[in-house]
Amino acid sequence: MTDQKRLQISLLVMRLTVFLVMAIWTIDKFVNPGHAAVVFEKFYFIPGLGANLVYVLGAAEIVLLAAFVSGSFRTLSYGLVLALHSVSTFSSFRQYLDPFTGANLLFFAAWPMWGACVALFLLRAQDQLLTLRRS
Repeated sequence: MTDQKRLQISLLVMRLTVFLVMAIWTIDKFVNPGHAAVVFEKFYFIPGLGANLVYVLGAAEIVLLAAFVSGSFRTLSYGLVLALHSVSTFSSFRQYLDPFTGANLLFFAAWPMWGACVALFLLRAQDQLLTLRRS
């Protein structure tokens, strides 16, 4: 197997696994919009988010994630996924300062995913395996 083929497979695996996590977070907005509202209030300091707005955000995320997982509009879709995950990762700073309380240790799992998002964005032109758009 060539190095180029290994790179293609690696980027595909990163894209699919980042999609998996983001898709579960998006589905949560529809299954339990109250949970999403609590997350927005606690981590992003946006109180009082109603279910209808959570559904709208979830729908927008579905569109974004469809573009992302299909490799379409890579600069935009990979960039927005990176931006969303960056906000999520950096807004959890309090949990990083107290890692051994409650489930805070789990928040550290965001960092490898953040690294994968950065790598995908930087290598987006090379990510061509199972994409709809090759540019």
